[in-house]
Order: sequence, then C-alpha cells, then structure tokens
Amino acid sequence: MAAKDEPIIIKKYANRRLYNTGTSTYVTLEDLAEMVKKGEDFTVQDAKTGDDITHSVLTQIIFELENKDGQNMLPIPFLRQLIAYYGDQMQMIVPSFLEQSMIAFSKEQERFREQMKGAFGKSPMDMMKISTPMKVIEEQTRRNMEMFQNAMRLFTPFPPTGSAPAQAPAEPARKEAPEKGDDLQELKEQIAAMQRKLDTMS
Repeated sequence: MAAKDEPIIIKKYANRRLYNTGTSTYVTLEDLAEMVKKGEDFTVQDAKTGDDITHSVLTQIIFELENKDGQNMLPIPFLRQLIAYYGDQMQMIVPSFLEQSMIAFSKEQERFREQMKGAFGKSPMDMMKISTPMKVIEEQTRRNMEMFQNAMRLFTPFPPTGSAPAQAPAEPARKEAPEKGDDLQELKEQIAAMQRKLDTMS
C-alpha cells in the first residue's frame, strides 16, 4: 500500500481493467473520477511495461464525462481553439496557461463558497442588511468571466496579420533573422505579463 504522502498506484491491464493497489480492488473510470473529485492523488501505470499512462487515462475520463447527456462542460469554440494550438508556436505555453487559469478559478470558487457560507449562516435580519445570495452569485459569475477574458487577452501575444502596418519589401532576407529574434523576445515578455496577471488574479 502506498504511503500517505505518495500517489496511489493504479495498474491498467491488457484487458483494460484497472487495479487500485491501495485498496487491492478493481476500479472503473468512474471510480477514478470520484477519486479526483475527492482530491486523492494517483498515477496510472501500464501493468506490463510500467509506463506512466496517467495522462491518457485522465483524458479518457474527460471523454467519457463529456459524452454523458447534460454533462458537456467544454464548449465547441474552446475545443476548436485548443485543437488549433496543436503544432502551433503557442503550444508550449498552453499547458501552463490552462493550469494557472484553473488554479486561479479554483481559488475564486473557494472564495465564493466562503461568501455563500457566511451569507446563509446569518439571521434573517442580517440577511436583509447584506446583498442577497443571488447578487453574490451574479458577482462571482462576473468575476470569473472577467478573469478568463483578461487571461485570454494575454494569450494573444501576436497581433492579427491584417492589423500590422504594411512594410516595405526591401531587403527581406537580411531582416528575417532580427524579426524572429524580436518575435521571440515579445513572446517572452507576453508570457511574463500573463504570469503576473494570473498571480494578481489568484
């Protein structure tokens, strides 16, 4: 059995069965989803090779959840944009961006829960003196939308091609190298700005 501070090892066999070595029982993808919701850390290993296949199994869980009626959480525009980033120059910072965004979002949700807990814990007279729970929800929704909109603005470090002023075609070969260097520097600056913004939002 894994130590308390170590992730639980889940072994996946060729017949697709998943075995929880912590509880010595076979589990399903739904069981793993519940473990994630409870904050239980685990890694999934291929039982034959020992390779870490956690990423593919978690992706499979999301696929299964997204295909359940009424549980779609990833909007089509987001999925299209995500697919478009594969192989793009921005691909290297997408994982960090999504991770930081979800951390900031989780902190906002925790703050929201505390606000709701405080609101419902008050007497009816106190409730009349403060904003109604619906206003708290509206404010939280506004804050979440604002946070993601600001983050997405930072996520477009390069202006659209049509918005750039036309440049003289003179000496393109000699200018090619400096332009690439400028783009790289601009990308680094935008990544740093995005990180600072996410830090302030969290």
